[in-house]
Amino acid sequence: MVLLLGTVLAVLLGSSPVTAGSLRDIEHVVIFMQENRAWDTYFGTMAGVRGFNDPNVQVNSDGQSVWNQVVDSSMSTATNTLLPWYLGYRGGDSNEAIQCMAAGDNGYHDNQAALNHGLNNHWARNNTPWSWGYYKRQDIPVQFAIAEGWTSGDMYQESQITATNPNRVTLVSGSVNVPGSPQNSSEGGVYIDNNETPGCDSLGINCYPLKWKTVYEFYEEAGVSWQLYQDTNNFDDNPLAWFQQYQKASKNSPLAQKGMSYVGLDAFYAAAANGTLPEVSFIVGPTELSEHPPYQPKDGGWLQKQVVDAVINSPKYSSTLLMISFDETGGFGDHVTPFHSPQGTPGEWMKDPYGVFGDVFVGPGFRVPFYMISPWTRGNRVFTERADHNSQILFVEQWLTARGYKGIQTDQMVPWRRAHMSNLVNALDLDNPDLSLPYIPEAETPITNSNGDYVGSSQCQSKFSNPRPPVPYGQQVANSTNALWFEDGYKEVVGYLTEGRYLVAEKGGSALTNSGKRNYVTVTPATENHESKHQRWVIHYTSDPESEIFTISSALDGRWLGARGVLLDSDQASDAAPVRITFLGNGLGYAVQYVNGNQYIDVDQVGHLKIATQHHVPDWGFKLWSVTYHD
Repeated sequence: MVLLLGTVLAVLLGSSPVTAGSLRDIEHVVIFMQENRAWDTYFGTMAGVRGFNDPNVQVNSDGQSVWNQVVDSSMSTATNTLLPWYLGYRGGDSNEAIQCMAAGDNGYHDNQAALNHGLNNHWARNNTPWSWGYYKRQDIPVQFAIAEGWTSGDMYQESQITATNPNRVTLVSGSVNVPGSPQNSSEGGVYIDNNETPGCDSLGINCYPLKWKTVYEFYEEAGVSWQLYQDTNNFDDNPLAWFQQYQKASKNSPLAQKGMSYVGLDAFYAAAANGTLPEVSFIVGPTELSEHPPYQPKDGGWLQKQVVDAVINSPKYSSTLLMISFDETGGFGDHVTPFHSPQGTPGEWMKDPYGVFGDVFVGPGFRVPFYMISPWTRGNRVFTERADHNSQILFVEQWLTARGYKGIQTDQMVPWRRAHMSNLVNALDLDNPDLSLPYIPEAETPITNSNGDYVGSSQCQSKFSNPRPPVPYGQQVANSTNALWFEDGYKEVVGYLTEGRYLVAEKGGSALTNSGKRNYVTVTPATENHESKHQRWVIHYTSDPESEIFTISSALDGRWLGARGVLLDSDQASDAAPVRITFLGNGLGYAVQYVNGNQYIDVDQVGHLKIATQHHVPDWGFKLWSVTYHD
């Protein structure tokens, strides 16, 4: 993946030019993980992301896309398939009820069954039909505002295709000890369940406690300041507590005081307010505010706003990065089949210990919400690189290295993840920090009882004995307001490219265009909202999805980009020219280059299309916009 220029200079030279930013500009990183929501469930309707307007949606051998989840006769005789559907489609009290609705099971068995060996078409059948439901902006306005105010990552995956504990263990260590991992069999695992009973289960797996080294021990040894912030009501979501070395740490030791103490979230808010946060902060929220079904998204939105407000109102906001993620999907489905390693990769594949699924990859899994809040990620952008919980570890390693620390790179991470998951650095425009702040709507304060306990979800469940809405079998129309619906709009793209979006390429006020009348690409003036279908393109993986080499088709008529800007008929995909699209970083956009002939596609200073061999990468490239429009 591409390393940013400012970062490279900072690491190699120990300083950066006056005009260039550096990871060293960051003084504080805050890691905040919530619970159990899938990307499509929260943000499938969002404009400008890989959601319900995905032009590269997987189509299986039966001719059905993954939008069409299998429905068997025991579920309904009105239809054979179920589209993603809006959970609040009935309106009225139903919009309140779905706040405390659970979808399906989040464990290993039901998630592997839903994945169905990569067909990804059994969410309704092998989890529940509510797994294929989604929320809209009106249901989670705070989450939308935070994600759109800064940068969201629409290819961020859970680390393990299973429940909470294994995913949180990965966040703090990089492994769950699948055979072939850096750990040995005596150190615990294979940890694919939420087991916290000492010893191993009946199959000799899920051995507990865990004994390998966490990243926070590396930080401690290197002299990095850190603190885990939690209250006693923490939903048992502190993954450090599942490691033997923390369990046995003396009460005055750093591991106990920083990783196992209950300093409370108020201590985080206070430290943010007076500018005394440690270098690395890890936040674990209260049970009822965790967003774990049936706990309400609106209550979790309130907590997210408290954390975001603390960060952006801090005197140290100009040097702070906050990352908000979710540990796993919580029984909700996602349409993007997980990007994963080749079969047999050590530490990634195993024979299903339960004897049901054969050989399986344990992760990365389905996409979960992820967004980065900082001056370097401001501005309703979408980060398109493949990432998972390991990526947060990789980012911190890059950052601390840039700040001069030694010995902070963990040797416990599964090698394939280190080699193939993003380190998130490309999400940051280090040369152009933006301290402006977006509008975030007020969040409804969670209901509490006389003891101060949060009771919003329990009140919701008391009011609605069955908060799940009826499944609209046989009543769906694609792209209607209640099925596969999405918002119109756009986002700026950052990071190396992945499939799944309609893209508009602009430079100097001009956009690459298919006029519909000529057999070659032209440029025409860019539109204010990047809405012209003539300027909309779709990228397609070639033999290696990680090569950054694509073929390109037009959204207007399906024609393919050929050599020297020629447009080929829609049935000539095999003749499409392979094109390398390189992210230049730090606001410089993307360079577009034919693989054969090394010719760059560019726009000159007077707005003319230029296709020519150049001796070096252009100083700046195209700005890409991910767009979703209904035409």
